[in-house]
Amino acid sequence: MDAPRSDFFHGLIERYSVGTKHLSEPAPSMDDLLRMTEAALRAPDHAGLVPFRFAAIRGAARERLGDLFEEAALQAGKNAEDAQRDRHRALDAPLLLAVVARIDTGHPQATVHEQWMAVGGALTNLLNAAHALGYAGKMLSGAKVRAAPVVAAFCEPGEQLVGWVVLGTARKAGSPKFNKPDPTQVTRDW
Repeated sequence: MDAPRSDFFHGLIERYSVGTKHLSEPAPSMDDLLRMTEAALRAPDHAGLVPFRFAAIRGAARERLGDLFEEAALQAGKNAEDAQRDRHRALDAPLLLAVVARIDTGHPQATVHEQWMAVGGALTNLLNAAHALGYAGKMLSGAKVRAAPVVAAFCEPGEQLVGWVVLGTARKAGSPKFNKPDPTQVTRDW
């Protein structure tokens, strides 16, 4: 792999996930967010379906999300201190995107599996586009994607909350916290 690499390829192999405690303003502008969404829409679309949508949570809307996280924590039996900690998680990232899947279980051409692959491809394209535009972030999930107050706020009937993409500017240059395997460990001839 000593051949010269294009900027695009170099960007792909240099990208790593950055969590909320390492993100700061500025967050992506709406124009940049729409550019990232355009990249997400270029993922495989299996029979013309777009089995996902994003909901941007920025500014004061994060307070409302914090209320929902706190409510979910209290409903799950957490104590007030832990519920406050959950509330503040909604405030940690400059921008959060709720990722909502709309999987059509009866689609005649695209299986459920193919639709989930399209959601994954869209998320990958979105994060790579964010990196290309100078932002950092990662995908988060967890118990809150199943918490009734949070699901009710983001999902319509037949939809599923997949998780959150947190986005902002990396506070400092860094590197992944783990060593990635050698490509020959995960790709071989059959």
